[in-house]
Amino acid sequence: MRREIGEQGAAVAATLEEVRRQAGRARAAMSGRRRILFVARGSSDNAAIYGRYLVETQLGVPASLAAPSVATHYRARLDLSDTLVVSVSQSGRTEEIVEVQRWAAVHGAATVAISNDAESPLATEADVPLTTQAGTERAVPATKSYTSQLAALAGLAASLDGGESLWPLLDRAAAEVSRLEEGEAGVADAVDLLAGSDETLVTGRGLVFGTALEVALKLEETCLRPVRGLSYADLRHGPIAVVGPGLTAVVVAAQDGPMLGPIAELARDLAGRGAKVLAVGGDAVLAAAGACHVPGPDLPEPVAPLALVVPGQLIVESLARRLGLDPDSPRGLSKVTTTDPA
Repeated sequence: MRREIGEQGAAVAATLEEVRRQAGRARAAMSGRRRILFVARGSSDNAAIYGRYLVETQLGVPASLAAPSVATHYRARLDLSDTLVVSVSQSGRTEEIVEVQRWAAVHGAATVAISNDAESPLATEADVPLTTQAGTERAVPATKSYTSQLAALAGLAASLDGGESLWPLLDRAAAEVSRLEEGEAGVADAVDLLAGSDETLVTGRGLVFGTALEVALKLEETCLRPVRGLSYADLRHGPIAVVGPGLTAVVVAAQDGPMLGPIAELARDLAGRGAKVLAVGGDAVLAAAGACHVPGPDLPEPVAPLALVVPGQLIVESLARRLGLDPDSPRGLSKVTTTDPA
């Protein structure tokens, strides 16, 4: 896992180049369509959450996350003739996601597949295959395949009408990913904090919400700790009542954007309730609100998620080893997940 964390900058750069090569096909697939529907599970679903926020905030195109069971179990008949369906799967072989893509095509959608295998059913059956360039990923927890998915989603948005201004920002992303791969600032302190915690929650909002959920997922599956991943808004609406001493709150933020001020205020509130706050990313104000701070990328909010997850990955890998666990092969997990096992 640690070695693959260190391969992400190169994977992001190569994936962005691949998406540029396919940009014309992506624009053609979107032509005449007014909605985007993302299909994914697990880490890929967290990547898709970023894609949804990016498309809506940067392109002004309505986007949503599919509920796969609508297709696979309810067999609903929907008119998708005005929809671009973007399916995201590391393997491209998760049967549920492949089935949903087939269902979408039958109901009139144009399809884009983001996978790490150009020969997978998801890729070969899509109108536009966007193959991430992560190479073989041997550790079960997704690291370089996840960041490559983010790169593909951002490159897709940049390739569509209204997204051209994203390309100059994306041109900076791979270097920031590479820089953070080697960054250990604050990681040891973060591991100390989490190792001594009774409970953990992770929160973020907006374009980095998917990153917060991915960090929470990695803590659960790799470190075998029960973790709640909540949006800032959902945390404010009730669950904040359980925050108190013994809880560590991981607060994730970009260095700028409309969510930064409210997130810093939330961090102060959490600390005031007795929680230990671990700030990941953000600015000096957010850093000062936490008991521990791990720096994030020098990237604007729209593309920050491509690199912001890296500090979280480093923390998780180190914490797993601290706890005597194997971060490469968490208990009960495999690279290709079957949603409904036989």
